[in-house]
Amino acid sequence: MKTDQELESDVREALLWEPSVTADRITVSAANGVVTLTGKVSFYAEKRAAERVVHRIAGVRILVDELDVHHLESRDDSDADLAIAVASALYWHVWVPVSVQVAVDEGWVTLSGTTQWQFERNAAERAVRYMSKVLGVTNEITLVPEADAADVHKAIETTLRRNSWVNADRINVLATGGKVTLSGTARTLEERTEATWAAWSAPGVTEVDNALQVVHEV
Repeated sequence: MKTDQELESDVREALLWEPSVTADRITVSAANGVVTLTGKVSFYAEKRAAERVVHRIAGVRILVDELDVHHLESRDDSDADLAIAVASALYWHVWVPVSVQVAVDEGWVTLSGTTQWQFERNAAERAVRYMSKVLGVTNEITLVPEADAADVHKAIETTLRRNSWVNADRINVLATGGKVTLSGTARTLEERTEATWAAWSAPGVTEVDNALQVVHEV
């Protein structure tokens, strides 16, 4: 098992190798597999990129992201300007239905409304995530599909076994209506996240509770 110092070093090096992240503005600390990021980044997209980097590191059990989004260049755009730009981005995205709504408060975007699929919900957030004036995104879009527990369970197990990034034999699936609970173990945070996406890809899923424990294999 990695020491805290080894884990911190691995995370720092990985951040240095990620071109979309300004690593020298990020401080990394680790304690018993819990990695904390602090500092300031220029864009919300950079904050998310740093999270993805850490998720790929073996030995990370939990990520605490305390990065602040702080634009280096001042901009005169108002919340009204940002709201118009966000609404346009959502309107022109082929996977975002018109039922999605947007609100902006001091650069923070809140998405609401309904979709039938999780990929539509994700598409709405991705459409906003890379906009320069956005300081953060809260995704309150709700899913309204019809679900049959047996069909959901079977679809998720099939998807997990088809996914080369996931060891399906170590994951248990419980489906109650549209709610899915995953239990068992994952080797990395990235594998744990991948299992979540696999569960969300099944038709009829409205909620995923990922209770997988990250167990680093030596």
